[in-house]
Amino acid sequence: MRFSFLILSKKNKMNIEQLYQLFLQHPDICTDTRRIIPNALFFALKGDNFDGNEFASLALENGCSYAIVDNPTVKKNDRYIIVDDILKTLQRLANHHRRQLGIPILAITGTNGKTTTKELIGSVLTRKYEIGITIGNLNNHIGVPLTLLKMTRNTAFGIVEMGANHIGEIAGLCAIAEPDYGIITNIGKAHLEGFGSLDGVKKAKGELYDYLEKNNGLAFVNTDDSTLQTMVNNRKLLKTHPYSATLFYVRLLNPDIEHPFLHFVINRNIKIETSLLGEYNLNNILVAISIGLFLGVDINQITDAICSYHPENNRSQLIQTQNNTVYMDAYNANPSSMEASICNFAQINEADKLLILGDMLELGCDSLPEHQHVINQLITFDFKNVWLVGNNFIKASQSQTYVQYPCFKTVDEAIDYIKTAPVKKHTILLKGSRGIHLEKALEYL
Repeated sequence: MRFSFLILSKKNKMNIEQLYQLFLQHPDICTDTRRIIPNALFFALKGDNFDGNEFASLALENGCSYAIVDNPTVKKNDRYIIVDDILKTLQRLANHHRRQLGIPILAITGTNGKTTTKELIGSVLTRKYEIGITIGNLNNHIGVPLTLLKMTRNTAFGIVEMGANHIGEIAGLCAIAEPDYGIITNIGKAHLEGFGSLDGVKKAKGELYDYLEKNNGLAFVNTDDSTLQTMVNNRKLLKTHPYSATLFYVRLLNPDIEHPFLHFVINRNIKIETSLLGEYNLNNILVAISIGLFLGVDINQITDAICSYHPENNRSQLIQTQNNTVYMDAYNANPSSMEASICNFAQINEADKLLILGDMLELGCDSLPEHQHVINQLITFDFKNVWLVGNNFIKASQSQTYVQYPCFKTVDEAIDYIKTAPVKKHTILLKGSRGIHLEKALEYL
């Protein structure tokens, strides 16, 4: 995806300032006729299997005030505004709005933990600021502009999550959002199909550091992470603010039946009890604390915000069903997050444990060895009760002769098995890529 901005100044076409004035009168944006907001502007975006221009008239009929289109043939009256390229127009409008607001913006990217980190930081900063923040996972070339355009004159601080699966995308998102601050949560093996290699991941995520270095921004950096520290050292002019478990004098407290979630002590005497599972969430919490302190939020308000945060959307959730205890972490999966989840589950002191693991997607030619590595990890921990879901795990399992775990092509096959052999009184880990839809199994567990 290229992000060269469109100049809307051709004859009979509205320039960006004119469009912005119209946006100020109609500040809601719609891109889907199934979710119309009255008096909004409809942007006729295109997808692989649809052309928003074809739905412009429907959007107007259902309550939008104007339709922004790039196909002149659909124009019926003055409520159709013609531009050269819908996506570029949306991006440039968002960038113009961001400049008019002039507020500080924090960008968050990384392999794992982006959304949880974003939500934790949002929870902390709302104790002092009116914030604008990415909703859900709207973190791509469409989601970032929509996030910016939801910010208002009352917004004092913006938090923008940035995702990518190809080199160049983070640079493009930075050009739109123009962040003042940035965080790379970590670097791991994900989207290797698009990035090509781990070095490709570093290059792509490092585009945030590159932008901050060139524009006098500030990066919050986990100094316990040697990969991130090396990336910083290679950018001599990048300004940084450190955080880490070492700097916060973290002392982890062991989870137990009464306190299964992550809880720990910082600065020797401040106890923090969270509703998040797994030590792998520690750094997500620490950067939220660090940013809160940096931006003047009182430490008591910070700790209360962290302790009050409850994860949703199948991320690091502990769910007590009628029959079992389920550690739900099925929003996404890649080799580094899978390894962290398995290691955390191994530390849980429960007798009857079951792991239901789904394929890790978008790994390209690394898929087979990475799935084999997961199976080897399961063998190392001596897990007896494991189900594997997906064609990638099936292929990896076929090459393993020492231990054979039950495999299912799809989650529906696994559900059919559960129906014939119900699982009860188990502690269960559900972990897999979103495309495997392991969450569908929850109601049968």
